[in-house]
Amino acid sequence: MEIKAFLAKQNIEFSLRRYGIDALNFMALGLFGSLIVGLILKSIGGWMDLPWLVEVGAQAQSAMGAAIGVGVAYALKAPPLVLFASAATGTAGAALGGPVGCFIAAAIGAELGKLVSKTTPVDIIATPAATLVSGMAAAQFIGPAIAAATAGLGAWIMWSVELQPFAMSIIVAVLMGMILTLPISSAAIAISLSLSGLAAGAATIGCCAQMIGFAVMSYRENRIGGLLSHGLGTSMLQMPNIVKNPRIWIPPTLASALIAPLATLGFQMANIPSGAGMGTSGLVGQIGTISAMGNSAEIWLAIALLHFILPAILTLLIARPLRKIGWIKDGDLKLDV
Repeated sequence: MEIKAFLAKQNIEFSLRRYGIDALNFMALGLFGSLIVGLILKSIGGWMDLPWLVEVGAQAQSAMGAAIGVGVAYALKAPPLVLFASAATGTAGAALGGPVGCFIAAAIGAELGKLVSKTTPVDIIATPAATLVSGMAAAQFIGPAIAAATAGLGAWIMWSVELQPFAMSIIVAVLMGMILTLPISSAAIAISLSLSGLAAGAATIGCCAQMIGFAVMSYRENRIGGLLSHGLGTSMLQMPNIVKNPRIWIPPTLASALIAPLATLGFQMANIPSGAGMGTSGLVGQIGTISAMGNSAEIWLAIALLHFILPAILTLLIARPLRKIGWIKDGDLKLDV
């Protein structure tokens, strides 16, 4: 009981919400604020022949570990000394274990730093020291194994899609699209697994189908604001409505399953890890596709068709009979904002 009270006093909580939702979401924000926005700036700099913007993007991408470390520590309610030291543990974790290793090193360092925080007369030394030692140790001892495991899983997924493109593209698209809509980060998963090639292309299809599908399907309730919020923001906005009526998830999910084989077998759509789990959010998925496949009129047409037009049309077509039989009713997709 005394241990439980002490942990509560230090704001240390081991729960699915704090780790599985809060910490993972802030990990995704760290990724977005460094690696993904860096990719956007770097790509724009290359297209516009602006070397300084390319350098800005490259430097932002290199700061991924620090950004994730601070993001995870912030989500875990770390005090300032722990928060700032987590930039270093995140950097070490990312170098040795990739994004997942970074998450683990930052989380362990933050929790042990919180455990020590304000319990000694030399807090300004003891707290960051505890954070750094525990986080760096986790990075060194756990990071390489995590990196090997995630790389192996990612390689297996990509190999499976290459071997069985029809079935596996459907599975990857559906799962990644649903993960995008759930309150966890598909971008973090795609980057952690280093998804690229056809597997990344299938993942992008799933994410685009969810975002564009919900954007057009909910237009009658949410109008232009909802169209933009879903289409360029996130389909996660519909999560409260999915909990109330899971059937609204059928049209965009089924649309992703129908488009994925066409994209994989017909168009050989590919992507890079930082674009695979983003869909149309900030158009990062499209920028990643161009980075992977080249900047040509044919690629732009394929992106327009597979990422925007087909997800919109198929979702509306699938939703129509579901509305007629009463599975989807007016107001089911209304955003509470």
